[in-house]
Amino acid sequence: MKTLALLAPVALAVSGCATTGPRSGPTEVIRYNLGQPIAPGTVAVEPISGAAQVSPEYQMYADAVAAELGRLGFTPAPAGTSPQYFAAVGFNRVSRGEVRTPPRFSIGLGGGSFGGGRGGGVGLGGGVSTGIGGKTLQAYSSELAVQLKRRSDGTIVWEGRAQRPSLSGPDEQPIATAGRMANALFRGFPGESGITTTVP
Repeated sequence: MKTLALLAPVALAVSGCATTGPRSGPTEVIRYNLGQPIAPGTVAVEPISGAAQVSPEYQMYADAVAAELGRLGFTPAPAGTSPQYFAAVGFNRVSRGEVRTPPRFSIGLGGGSFGGGRGGGVGLGGGVSTGIGGKTLQAYSSELAVQLKRRSDGTIVWEGRAQRPSLSGPDEQPIATAGRMANALFRGFPGESGITTTVP
């Protein structure tokens, strides 16, 4: 039976996006395949054993993977039938600490003088600068892993892993993160085996 090697971890740098303002960094993707065409067929999406519970957050990732597989021509197996493929989905989202974003702008005061009465004067020297708009945000690392296995002989014909750093905020919602990561993972399917790519 042919199987693919376990995926090696992909380096993930949260700090690169933490201090310059963007809410998230690019998605790093690595895929492995057998170097053979993968004909679409019916598929059932399930959790990777021991990697995830069937929770609402897991379901977001499972739905995002199912949507990408559907775009590639894979269809859900009808009820009561055996699928041609199983798509095992796992996800992980961990905190990487807090980061302080720089202020959006600052106001500077100083360097002025006032003349007062008949030749007298009061000089004000020095300066004060204060930043406005800086925030403390939570940094996260998200990972999505998928194995596509042929049911007939149990062969894993394709597997991939996507990793992405992000910062908390209104534009960083779990459902949007799941969609972006699944799209990056299946872009150019099946992709070059063993090559790490970066998707903006």
